[in-house]
Amino acid sequence: MTKLPAPPEPLSAPVFDSHCHLDIMVGDRQAHSGDPVAQAAQAASASVRSILDDARAVGVTRLVTIGYDVPSSRWNAEVAAAHADVYAGVAVHPNESHSATPEVLAEIEELAGRPEVRAVGETGLDYYRDWASRDDQHASFRAHIEIAKRTGKALVIHDREAHDDVLKVLASEGAPPVVVFHSFSGDADMAKKCTEAGYFMSFSGPVTYKKNDALREAARVAPAELMLVETDAPYLPPVPHRGKPNAPYLMPLTLRCLAEVKGVHPDELCEAISANGVTVFGEW
Repeated sequence: MTKLPAPPEPLSAPVFDSHCHLDIMVGDRQAHSGDPVAQAAQAASASVRSILDDARAVGVTRLVTIGYDVPSSRWNAEVAAAHADVYAGVAVHPNESHSATPEVLAEIEELAGRPEVRAVGETGLDYYRDWASRDDQHASFRAHIEIAKRTGKALVIHDREAHDDVLKVLASEGAPPVVVFHSFSGDADMAKKCTEAGYFMSFSGPVTYKKNDALREAARVAPAELMLVETDAPYLPPVPHRGKPNAPYLMPLTLRCLAEVKGVHPDELCEAISANGVTVFGEW
């Protein structure tokens, strides 16, 4: 069994993880070939209940688990229905957008209508990988925007090396009332554009990485009332655990880094993020 990192010092105020992938962490979805992080996470043989308990022990009291295709979206919705401290997001990931047929999108919309599903995502554009054509990605992204608007759920965006085009699509389609940039990766200028548009920015482990000064500057620019914090577990672990499986219980490391960057007490940032969570995902 893989040994996961030791837990950090617990937070003194509660907070929630706005984006993780429970299905990958517990091994109910087969890890992609060559995905050592997912394989290591699954080798730890965690259960949903143990993940939730470990997170709660350090002050991370709730989480949002995110889908990336129909099977994962369905699985995450069912887990959210079974656990009061879990919400779900449903979508076809941009890297899988070649599979976003009308039938698939109809099932995503049906899932999005469930009460335990509070987000449509992760959707968006990924110009780092070429697993799906840009035409397919744009078509799928636009369809998900419309699903979010029709169902009244938050839109959770995957934006990898596609900042300008993501903003252009949102502007041309008309963004839904609540938009979240998952694992925000822009610079201060991008943070200013998101702030002007009223988009939420969710920061993850990379904000702790030594060379990511531009991302920390973006966090300084982002107003607390538009910030979220996430793990993207089992991916993107904060320092000092790079290269190891991530989990919601490690989120205090990222939150404390953000609090230091913004010059506020961690409790103050936890309070702001918890309030933002209600705005984005509704009451728990």
